[in-house]
Amino acid sequence: MKQHLRQIHPLAWTIIVGTMFGRLVTSMSIPFLSIYLTQVLGATPTQTGITVAVSSLAGVMVSFYGGYISDRIGRKVVMMVSVFGWACVFFIFSAAEHLWVFFVANTLNGLCRAVFEPTSRALLSDITPPQNKLLVFNLRYAAINLGVVFGPIIGLQLGSAQSTFPFMISGLVYIVYGLVLFLQFQLQRANLPEHVQVTAPRLRDALATTGRDRVFLPVLIGTTFCVLGYGHFSSTLAQYVAQNPLFEHGSQVFSYMLSLNALTVLVIQFPIVRVASKFPPVVPLILGNVLVATSLFLFGIAEGVMLLMISVILFTVGEVLMFTMMDMLIDRIAKPEWKGTYFGTIGFNNLGSVMAPILGGLLLTQFGTGNGLFIFVPLALTTALGLPFLIVAHKRLVVREKETTPIQVSA
Repeated sequence: MKQHLRQIHPLAWTIIVGTMFGRLVTSMSIPFLSIYLTQVLGATPTQTGITVAVSSLAGVMVSFYGGYISDRIGRKVVMMVSVFGWACVFFIFSAAEHLWVFFVANTLNGLCRAVFEPTSRALLSDITPPQNKLLVFNLRYAAINLGVVFGPIIGLQLGSAQSTFPFMISGLVYIVYGLVLFLQFQLQRANLPEHVQVTAPRLRDALATTGRDRVFLPVLIGTTFCVLGYGHFSSTLAQYVAQNPLFEHGSQVFSYMLSLNALTVLVIQFPIVRVASKFPPVVPLILGNVLVATSLFLFGIAEGVMLLMISVILFTVGEVLMFTMMDMLIDRIAKPEWKGTYFGTIGFNNLGSVMAPILGGLLLTQFGTGNGLFIFVPLALTTALGLPFLIVAHKRLVVREKETTPIQVSA
Protein backbone atom coordinates (compact mmCIF):
# COMPACT_ATOMS: atom_id res chain seq x y z
CA MET A 1 0.00 0.00 0.00
CA LYS A 2 2.78 2.45 0.94
CA GLN A 3 4.48 1.84 -2.39
CA HIS A 4 1.24 2.58 -4.27
CA LEU A 5 0.71 5.77 -2.24
CA ARG A 6 4.20 6.99 -3.15
CA GLN A 7 3.41 6.42 -6.84
CA ILE A 8 0.41 8.79 -6.77
CA HIS A 9 1.03 11.92 -8.84
CA PRO A 10 1.45 15.17 -6.81
CA LEU A 11 -1.35 16.79 -8.80
CA ALA A 12 -3.60 13.85 -7.91
CA TRP A 13 -2.83 14.46 -4.22
CA THR A 14 -3.73 18.13 -4.71
CA ILE A 15 -7.13 17.16 -6.14
CA ILE A 16 -7.75 14.61 -3.36
CA VAL A 17 -6.84 17.01 -0.52
CA GLY A 18 -8.62 19.91 -2.22
CA THR A 19 -11.71 17.75 -2.59
CA MET A 20 -11.64 17.04 1.15
CA PHE A 21 -11.53 20.72 2.12
CA GLY A 22 -14.01 21.64 -0.61
CA ARG A 23 -16.56 19.14 0.67
CA LEU A 24 -15.88 20.17 4.27
CA VAL A 25 -16.98 23.73 3.58
CA THR A 26 -19.81 22.94 1.17
CA SER A 27 -21.29 20.38 3.59
CA MET A 28 -21.40 23.20 6.15
CA SER A 29 -23.89 25.04 3.97
CA ILE A 30 -25.49 23.30 0.95
CA PRO A 31 -27.21 20.44 2.87
CA PHE A 32 -28.95 23.00 5.07
CA LEU A 33 -30.17 25.07 2.12
CA SER A 34 -33.60 23.41 1.96
CA ILE A 35 -34.10 23.95 5.70
CA TYR A 36 -33.03 27.62 5.42
CA LEU A 37 -35.39 28.27 2.51
CA THR A 38 -38.42 26.81 4.28
CA GLN A 39 -37.78 28.04 7.82
CA VAL A 40 -36.18 31.46 7.21
CA LEU A 41 -37.48 32.59 3.82
CA GLY A 42 -40.84 30.86 4.24
CA ALA A 43 -40.68 29.00 0.90
CA THR A 44 -43.06 26.08 0.36
CA PRO A 45 -41.63 22.53 0.04
CA THR A 46 -42.36 22.63 -3.71
CA GLN A 47 -40.60 26.00 -4.18
CA THR A 48 -37.69 24.68 -2.13
CA GLY A 49 -37.57 21.48 -4.16
CA ILE A 50 -37.40 23.43 -7.42
CA THR A 51 -34.69 25.76 -6.08
CA VAL A 52 -32.60 22.81 -4.88
CA ALA A 53 -33.24 20.82 -8.07
CA VAL A 54 -32.11 23.57 -10.45
CA SER A 55 -28.48 22.93 -9.48
CA SER A 56 -28.67 19.38 -10.76
CA LEU A 57 -30.69 20.42 -13.82
CA ALA A 58 -28.01 22.93 -14.80
CA GLY A 59 -25.39 20.26 -14.20
CA VAL A 60 -27.15 17.78 -16.45
CA MET A 61 -27.33 20.35 -19.25
CA VAL A 62 -23.59 21.07 -19.26
CA SER A 63 -21.91 18.01 -17.71
CA PHE A 64 -21.28 16.45 -21.10
CA TYR A 65 -19.77 19.67 -22.43
CA GLY A 66 -17.48 19.98 -19.40
CA GLY A 67 -15.87 16.62 -20.06
CA TYR A 68 -15.96 17.12 -23.84
CA ILE A 69 -14.34 20.58 -23.71
CA SER A 70 -11.61 19.26 -21.42
CA ASP A 71 -10.84 16.63 -24.07
CA ARG A 72 -10.61 19.41 -26.67
CA ILE A 73 -8.66 22.18 -24.93
CA GLY A 74 -7.07 20.46 -21.96
CA ARG A 75 -7.89 19.89 -18.30
CA LYS A 76 -5.99 22.88 -16.89
CA VAL A 77 -7.98 25.69 -18.52
CA VAL A 78 -11.34 24.09 -17.75
CA MET A 79 -10.46 23.41 -14.11
CA MET A 80 -9.03 26.87 -13.48
CA VAL A 81 -12.04 28.72 -14.90
CA SER A 82 -14.56 26.51 -13.11
CA VAL A 83 -12.92 26.48 -9.67
CA PHE A 84 -12.64 30.29 -9.45
CA GLY A 85 -16.13 30.64 -10.88
CA TRP A 86 -17.35 28.27 -8.17
CA ALA A 87 -15.79 30.50 -5.49
CA CYS A 88 -17.74 33.49 -6.86
CA VAL A 89 -20.97 31.48 -6.70
CA PHE A 90 -20.54 30.87 -2.98
CA PHE A 91 -20.11 34.61 -2.42
CA ILE A 92 -23.44 35.15 -4.22
CA PHE A 93 -25.05 32.63 -1.87
CA SER A 94 -23.65 34.47 1.15
CA ALA A 95 -25.19 37.78 0.01
CA ALA A 96 -28.57 36.35 -1.10
CA GLU A 97 -31.73 37.57 0.64
CA HIS A 98 -34.44 36.57 -1.85
CA LEU A 99 -35.58 33.20 -3.20
CA TRP A 100 -34.84 34.14 -6.83
CA VAL A 101 -31.22 34.96 -5.94
CA PHE A 102 -30.82 31.52 -4.35
CA PHE A 103 -32.34 30.05 -7.53
CA VAL A 104 -29.76 31.84 -9.72
CA ALA A 105 -26.87 31.02 -7.38
CA ASN A 106 -27.79 27.35 -7.23
CA THR A 107 -28.05 27.25 -11.03
CA LEU A 108 -24.48 28.57 -11.27
CA ASN A 109 -23.42 26.14 -8.53
CA GLY A 110 -24.60 23.25 -10.67
CA LEU A 111 -22.84 24.60 -13.76
CA CYS A 112 -19.49 24.92 -12.00
CA ARG A 113 -19.72 21.52 -10.35
CA ALA A 114 -20.71 19.81 -13.61
CA VAL A 115 -17.69 21.29 -15.41
CA PHE A 116 -15.08 20.89 -12.67
CA GLU A 117 -15.82 17.41 -11.33
CA PRO A 118 -15.79 15.30 -14.53
CA THR A 119 -12.70 17.16 -15.68
CA SER A 120 -10.87 16.51 -12.40
CA ARG A 121 -11.84 12.83 -12.51
CA ALA A 122 -10.66 12.55 -16.11
CA LEU A 123 -7.35 14.20 -15.09
CA LEU A 124 -6.96 11.68 -12.26
CA SER A 125 -7.44 8.93 -14.85
CA ASP A 126 -4.86 10.57 -17.17
CA ILE A 127 -2.09 10.82 -14.58
CA THR A 128 -2.63 7.55 -12.71
CA PRO A 129 -1.21 4.15 -13.81
CA PRO A 130 -3.88 1.44 -14.30
CA GLN A 131 -2.82 -0.54 -11.22
CA ASN A 132 -3.40 2.51 -8.97
CA LYS A 133 -6.68 3.81 -10.41
CA LEU A 134 -8.99 2.00 -7.99
CA LEU A 135 -6.92 3.31 -5.08
CA VAL A 136 -6.92 6.91 -6.37
CA PHE A 137 -10.64 7.00 -7.17
CA ASN A 138 -11.43 5.63 -3.72
CA LEU A 139 -9.05 8.05 -2.00
CA ARG A 140 -11.00 10.84 -3.69
CA TYR A 141 -14.27 9.33 -2.48
CA ALA A 142 -12.84 8.95 1.04
CA ALA A 143 -11.72 12.59 0.94
CA ILE A 144 -15.27 13.65 0.10
CA ASN A 145 -16.64 11.79 3.09
CA LEU A 146 -13.88 12.87 5.46
CA GLY A 147 -14.94 16.43 4.74
CA VAL A 148 -18.61 15.59 5.21
CA VAL A 149 -17.98 13.97 8.62
CA PHE A 150 -17.14 17.35 10.17
CA GLY A 151 -18.81 19.83 7.81
CA PRO A 152 -22.44 19.42 8.95
CA ILE A 153 -21.51 19.61 12.64
CA ILE A 154 -19.45 22.77 12.05
CA GLY A 155 -22.29 24.16 9.93
CA LEU A 156 -24.77 23.47 12.73
CA GLN A 157 -22.57 25.40 15.17
CA LEU A 158 -22.32 28.28 12.68
CA GLY A 159 -26.10 28.33 12.31
CA SER A 160 -26.26 27.19 8.68
CA ALA A 161 -29.99 26.48 8.95
CA GLN A 162 -30.53 30.13 9.91
CA SER A 163 -27.65 32.01 8.21
CA THR A 164 -25.79 32.28 4.89
CA PHE A 165 -22.44 33.14 6.51
CA PRO A 166 -20.93 29.62 5.94
CA PHE A 167 -21.14 30.23 2.18
CA MET A 168 -18.58 33.02 2.60
CA ILE A 169 -16.15 30.50 4.11
CA SER A 170 -16.81 28.14 1.19
CA GLY A 171 -15.91 30.86 -1.31
CA LEU A 172 -12.63 31.65 0.43
CA VAL A 173 -11.62 27.98 0.60
CA TYR A 174 -12.30 27.49 -3.11
CA ILE A 175 -10.11 30.50 -3.95
CA VAL A 176 -7.24 28.88 -2.00
CA TYR A 177 -7.95 25.55 -3.73
CA GLY A 178 -7.76 27.24 -7.13
CA LEU A 179 -4.48 28.97 -6.33
CA VAL A 180 -2.88 25.71 -5.15
CA LEU A 181 -4.12 23.92 -8.28
CA PHE A 182 -2.63 26.63 -10.49
CA LEU A 183 0.71 26.36 -8.69
CA GLN A 184 0.75 22.58 -9.05
CA PHE A 185 -0.07 22.78 -12.76
CA GLN A 186 2.94 25.06 -13.17
CA LEU A 187 5.26 22.85 -11.12
CA GLN A 188 4.15 19.59 -12.75
CA ARG A 189 3.93 20.89 -16.32
CA ALA A 190 6.67 18.55 -17.54
CA ASN A 191 5.03 15.50 -15.94
CA LEU A 192 1.55 15.95 -17.40
CA PRO A 193 0.31 14.03 -20.44
CA GLU A 194 0.01 16.18 -23.55
CA HIS A 195 -3.39 16.74 -25.09
CA VAL A 196 -3.41 16.08 -28.81
CA GLN A 197 -6.37 18.08 -30.02
CA VAL A 198 -6.65 16.32 -33.37
CA THR A 199 -7.52 13.04 -31.61
CA ALA A 200 -10.33 14.53 -29.57
CA PRO A 201 -13.80 13.67 -30.87
CA ARG A 202 -16.21 16.05 -32.52
CA LEU A 203 -19.31 16.69 -30.44
CA ARG A 204 -21.59 14.82 -32.83
CA ASP A 205 -19.23 11.84 -32.90
CA ALA A 206 -18.93 11.82 -29.11
CA LEU A 207 -22.71 11.87 -28.59
CA ALA A 208 -23.15 9.12 -31.16
CA THR A 209 -20.43 6.98 -29.60
CA THR A 210 -21.74 7.14 -26.03
CA GLY A 211 -25.33 6.79 -27.22
CA ARG A 212 -24.56 3.63 -29.21
CA ASP A 213 -22.54 2.01 -26.42
CA ARG A 214 -24.75 -0.96 -25.47
CA VAL A 215 -23.18 -1.21 -22.01
CA PHE A 216 -22.89 2.47 -21.20
CA LEU A 217 -26.49 3.39 -22.09
CA PRO A 218 -28.25 1.03 -19.60
CA VAL A 219 -25.62 1.97 -17.00
CA LEU A 220 -26.56 5.63 -17.54
CA ILE A 221 -30.30 4.95 -17.22
CA GLY A 222 -29.93 2.60 -14.25
CA THR A 223 -27.65 4.93 -12.32
CA THR A 224 -30.10 7.79 -12.92
CA PHE A 225 -32.54 5.95 -10.66
CA CYS A 226 -29.71 5.26 -8.20
CA VAL A 227 -28.95 8.98 -8.06
CA LEU A 228 -32.69 9.67 -7.70
CA GLY A 229 -32.76 7.58 -4.53
CA TYR A 230 -29.53 9.07 -3.22
CA GLY A 231 -30.75 12.62 -3.90
CA HIS A 232 -33.57 12.34 -1.37
CA PHE A 233 -31.09 12.26 1.51
CA SER A 234 -30.13 15.93 1.35
CA SER A 235 -33.46 17.24 0.04
CA THR A 236 -36.62 15.33 0.95
CA LEU A 237 -35.20 13.72 4.09
CA ALA A 238 -33.74 17.01 5.32
CA GLN A 239 -37.16 18.73 5.23
CA TYR A 240 -38.96 15.66 6.57
CA VAL A 241 -36.74 15.29 9.66
CA ALA A 242 -36.51 19.05 10.32
CA GLN A 243 -40.30 19.54 10.28
CA ASN A 244 -41.60 16.22 11.63
CA PRO A 245 -42.96 16.55 15.19
CA LEU A 246 -41.73 13.01 15.92
CA PHE A 247 -38.14 14.27 15.96
CA GLU A 248 -37.28 16.98 18.48
CA HIS A 249 -34.62 19.43 17.24
CA GLY A 250 -34.93 18.02 13.73
CA SER A 251 -32.22 20.20 12.16
CA GLN A 252 -29.74 18.97 14.75
CA VAL A 253 -30.79 15.35 14.19
CA PHE A 254 -30.28 15.78 10.44
CA SER A 255 -26.77 17.19 10.90
CA TYR A 256 -25.89 14.10 12.95
CA MET A 257 -27.37 11.90 10.21
CA LEU A 258 -25.11 13.61 7.64
CA SER A 259 -22.06 13.06 9.82
CA LEU A 260 -23.00 9.44 10.53
CA ASN A 261 -23.40 8.89 6.79
CA ALA A 262 -19.91 10.21 6.06
CA LEU A 263 -18.30 8.47 9.05
CA THR A 264 -19.84 5.15 8.01
CA VAL A 265 -18.40 5.60 4.52
CA LEU A 266 -14.92 6.09 5.96
CA VAL A 267 -15.22 2.96 8.12
CA ILE A 268 -16.68 0.59 5.53
CA GLN A 269 -15.44 1.98 2.22
CA PHE A 270 -12.17 0.14 1.74
CA PRO A 271 -13.32 -3.25 3.13
CA ILE A 272 -16.38 -3.11 0.86
CA VAL A 273 -14.33 -2.01 -2.14
CA ARG A 274 -11.85 -4.83 -1.52
CA VAL A 275 -14.70 -7.35 -1.68
CA ALA A 276 -16.70 -5.58 -4.42
CA SER A 277 -13.66 -5.34 -6.72
CA LYS A 278 -13.70 -9.14 -6.99
CA PHE A 279 -17.11 -9.04 -8.68
CA PRO A 280 -18.11 -7.70 -12.11
CA PRO A 281 -18.36 -3.89 -11.67
CA VAL A 282 -22.12 -3.59 -12.25
CA VAL A 283 -23.00 -6.12 -9.50
CA PRO A 284 -22.18 -3.71 -6.62
CA LEU A 285 -24.42 -1.08 -8.26
CA ILE A 286 -27.32 -3.57 -8.33
CA LEU A 287 -26.93 -4.45 -4.65
CA GLY A 288 -26.46 -0.79 -3.73
CA ASN A 289 -29.70 0.16 -5.47
CA VAL A 290 -31.58 -2.49 -3.45
CA LEU A 291 -30.14 -1.25 -0.15
CA VAL A 292 -30.89 2.44 -0.85
CA ALA A 293 -34.47 1.62 -1.84
CA THR A 294 -34.89 -0.44 1.35
CA SER A 295 -33.48 2.32 3.55
CA LEU A 296 -35.87 4.88 2.04
CA PHE A 297 -38.77 2.63 3.05
CA LEU A 298 -37.35 2.42 6.59
CA PHE A 299 -37.10 6.23 6.80
CA GLY A 300 -40.83 6.32 6.12
CA ILE A 301 -41.72 4.01 9.02
CA ALA A 302 -39.18 5.42 11.52
CA GLU A 303 -40.79 6.87 14.63
CA GLY A 304 -37.61 7.46 16.59
CA VAL A 305 -34.02 8.54 16.14
CA MET A 306 -32.63 5.01 16.54
CA LEU A 307 -34.34 3.59 13.44
CA LEU A 308 -33.36 6.75 11.53
CA MET A 309 -29.70 6.12 12.34
CA ILE A 310 -29.91 2.41 11.45
CA SER A 311 -31.50 3.41 8.15
CA VAL A 312 -28.67 5.89 7.54
CA ILE A 313 -26.11 3.10 7.95
CA LEU A 314 -28.03 0.85 5.55
CA PHE A 315 -28.37 3.75 3.10
CA THR A 316 -24.64 4.40 3.36
CA VAL A 317 -23.67 0.81 2.58
CA GLY A 318 -25.84 1.09 -0.54
CA GLU A 319 -24.27 4.43 -1.42
CA VAL A 320 -20.75 3.01 -1.15
CA LEU A 321 -21.64 0.03 -3.33
CA MET A 322 -23.19 2.31 -5.96
CA PHE A 323 -20.61 5.07 -6.15
CA THR A 324 -17.17 3.71 -5.22
CA MET A 325 -17.11 1.45 -8.27
CA MET A 326 -18.74 4.02 -10.60
CA ASP A 327 -15.53 5.75 -11.69
CA MET A 328 -13.78 2.43 -12.25
CA LEU A 329 -16.73 1.19 -14.31
CA ILE A 330 -16.70 4.27 -16.55
CA ASP A 331 -12.92 4.08 -16.87
CA ARG A 332 -13.30 0.43 -17.89
CA ILE A 333 -15.99 1.13 -20.50
CA ALA A 334 -14.52 4.30 -22.06
CA LYS A 335 -12.03 4.53 -24.92
CA PRO A 336 -8.80 6.25 -23.75
CA GLU A 337 -9.15 9.31 -26.00
CA TRP A 338 -12.78 9.85 -24.91
CA LYS A 339 -12.51 9.49 -21.15
CA GLY A 340 -13.44 13.09 -20.47
CA THR A 341 -16.46 12.65 -22.72
CA TYR A 342 -17.60 9.49 -20.94
CA PHE A 343 -17.03 10.99 -17.48
CA GLY A 344 -19.00 14.03 -18.61
CA THR A 345 -21.81 12.04 -20.20
CA ILE A 346 -22.38 9.93 -17.08
CA GLY A 347 -23.28 13.27 -15.48
CA PHE A 348 -26.62 12.96 -17.26
CA ASN A 349 -27.56 10.56 -14.46
CA ASN A 350 -27.91 13.69 -12.34
CA LEU A 351 -31.38 13.89 -13.82
CA GLY A 352 -32.07 11.78 -10.74
CA SER A 353 -30.86 14.65 -8.57
CA VAL A 354 -33.18 16.96 -10.48
CA MET A 355 -36.19 14.74 -9.96
CA ALA A 356 -35.47 13.91 -6.29
CA PRO A 357 -36.18 17.28 -4.60
CA ILE A 358 -39.10 18.03 -6.93
CA LEU A 359 -40.75 14.65 -6.41
CA GLY A 360 -40.03 14.78 -2.69
CA GLY A 361 -41.29 18.36 -2.43
CA LEU A 362 -44.55 17.48 -4.17
CA LEU A 363 -45.11 14.50 -1.86
CA LEU A 364 -44.30 16.60 1.24
CA THR A 365 -46.72 19.30 0.09
CA GLN A 366 -49.44 16.76 -0.67
CA PHE A 367 -49.19 14.53 2.42
CA GLY A 368 -47.24 16.59 5.01
CA THR A 369 -44.41 15.39 7.21
CA GLY A 370 -46.77 13.34 9.39
CA ASN A 371 -47.32 10.70 6.68
CA GLY A 372 -43.96 9.08 6.16
CA LEU A 373 -45.21 5.97 4.36
CA PHE A 374 -47.09 7.99 1.74
CA ILE A 375 -43.87 9.93 1.06
CA PHE A 376 -41.16 7.29 1.20
CA VAL A 377 -42.82 4.22 -0.33
CA PRO A 378 -43.11 5.97 -3.74
CA LEU A 379 -39.51 7.16 -3.37
CA ALA A 380 -38.29 3.61 -2.66
CA LEU A 381 -40.22 2.17 -5.61
CA THR A 382 -38.93 4.77 -8.09
CA THR A 383 -35.36 4.10 -6.93
CA ALA A 384 -35.83 0.36 -7.58
CA LEU A 385 -36.81 1.10 -11.20
CA GLY A 386 -33.07 1.20 -11.95
CA LEU A 387 -32.64 -2.52 -11.30
CA PRO A 388 -33.75 -3.87 -14.71
CA PHE A 389 -31.38 -1.52 -16.55
CA LEU A 390 -28.41 -2.40 -14.32
CA ILE A 391 -29.07 -6.12 -14.78
CA VAL A 392 -29.10 -5.65 -18.58
CA ALA A 393 -25.84 -3.66 -18.39
CA HIS A 394 -24.23 -6.41 -16.32
CA LYS A 395 -25.17 -9.11 -18.83
CA ARG A 396 -23.95 -7.04 -21.80
CA LEU A 397 -20.63 -6.19 -20.13
CA VAL A 398 -19.97 -9.86 -19.38
CA VAL A 399 -20.63 -10.72 -23.04
CA ARG A 400 -18.44 -7.84 -24.30
CA GLU A 401 -15.48 -8.76 -22.14
CA LYS A 402 -15.71 -12.41 -23.15
CA GLU A 403 -15.64 -11.35 -26.81
CA THR A 404 -12.66 -9.01 -26.36
CA THR A 405 -10.56 -11.31 -24.14
CA PRO A 406 -7.86 -12.99 -26.21
CA ILE A 407 -8.17 -16.75 -26.35
CA GLN A 408 -5.11 -18.43 -24.87
CA VAL A 409 -3.79 -21.14 -27.16
CA SER A 410 -1.69 -23.73 -25.39
CA ALA A 411 1.50 -24.82 -27.08
